[in-house]
Amino acid sequence: MDVLKIIVYFFEVLFIAYFGFAALYVFIFALAGVFKTPKRARIMNRERKFAVLIPGYKEDNVIVEVAQKALRQEYPKDLFEVVVIADSFEESTLKSLRKLPLTVLEVSFDKSTKSKALNKAMRQLGDDYQVALVLDADNIMASDFVSKINDAFNKGFKVVQGHRMAKNTNTAFAILDAISEEVNNHIFRKGHRVMGLSSALIGSGMAFDYHFFKKTMSQVNAVGGFDKELELKLLKDRNTIEYLADAYVLDEKVQKTEVFSNQRKRWLSAQFVYFGRYATSGVKELFLRGNIDFADKVYQMVSPPRILLLGMVVLISLLYLVFDILSIASTLFVPSVVWYTLLVMTVLSFVLSIPHKFYNRATLRAVFTLPRAFGVMFLSLFKLRGANKKFIHTQHGTIKSN
Repeated sequence: MDVLKIIVYFFEVLFIAYFGFAALYVFIFALAGVFKTPKRARIMNRERKFAVLIPGYKEDNVIVEVAQKALRQEYPKDLFEVVVIADSFEESTLKSLRKLPLTVLEVSFDKSTKSKALNKAMRQLGDDYQVALVLDADNIMASDFVSKINDAFNKGFKVVQGHRMAKNTNTAFAILDAISEEVNNHIFRKGHRVMGLSSALIGSGMAFDYHFFKKTMSQVNAVGGFDKELELKLLKDRNTIEYLADAYVLDEKVQKTEVFSNQRKRWLSAQFVYFGRYATSGVKELFLRGNIDFADKVYQMVSPPRILLLGMVVLISLLYLVFDILSIASTLFVPSVVWYTLLVMTVLSFVLSIPHKFYNRATLRAVFTLPRAFGVMFLSLFKLRGANKKFIHTQHGTIKSN
């Protein structure tokens, strides 16, 4: 019996340390995100030349529309160049793209990755740019996006993340993905900036000092999650990442279970790989150099995704409720009230983070898909081996709602 009690205590401590701390963490930053981000004064007034880099792999369904809309910016035409980095496109797509006033760079690799495509494109483009703006092949910028990014550079920032939001909410999974994006925007971008820490990068809708980006990217050769490796390198060198909540770029949300599963598996694998790679340096940077930004980013690599966190806190709290009903909770190491408190905090974190526009009937219907999404995320944890060593392509193109 003593051995069994020790085992139970061990798992209690393990769960409270991992999920309990994660719940407290997201609550603090969700609460911070309610407040206004401190403003930085403009220190210069200039218009920079932008290279709008759009890498795509077999994105024939969406790339022509994206390229056309990327050209419609309220910014001097001679100061931004749209560059489509075409990997394995059909000849008809390439022909349509070449009719537009943009640059098409064809690339081909034995193993395609976004980092390889960007690095090869910048080697071919040369250095006649001040800002590199990276989009996904399905992203559509608001017409003032480039202008707002340029304004942030006038305030002294070298790395800027825009506000990526849903292009589509046509299925239950698309709605959940759209909400997940906004929750992460609120907690890991706005909330962090309010607290004086750097915003997280997303992988697209982000801009960098061109020469700085070219040099940094030359050291990145990630198969998946190149933005994770990039931001870890940036924060280790104490570069602040700004977040522009009012600079919008539309992003296609996943619409089917299998796409959701593949995407999340790729993301989880990348996070755990980079945590293993940077965990030791994260501790050293925190205690020897006081680099809280970098240590915080390393922790994010191992923190549970929000859907997984919500599901596990709910399940553990229900388990403790059963123990309370059976009058055996008093024999456990962690009081049940602790998990009830964490459950309230986790739910409040979502309530504070979800934009009001999602409080509607469509979202209510999508909520019933949450158990399936949780199940997909949970099962993905057991399928991560090798997921970061191969390119997993997310096919884009809106499907009809069910």
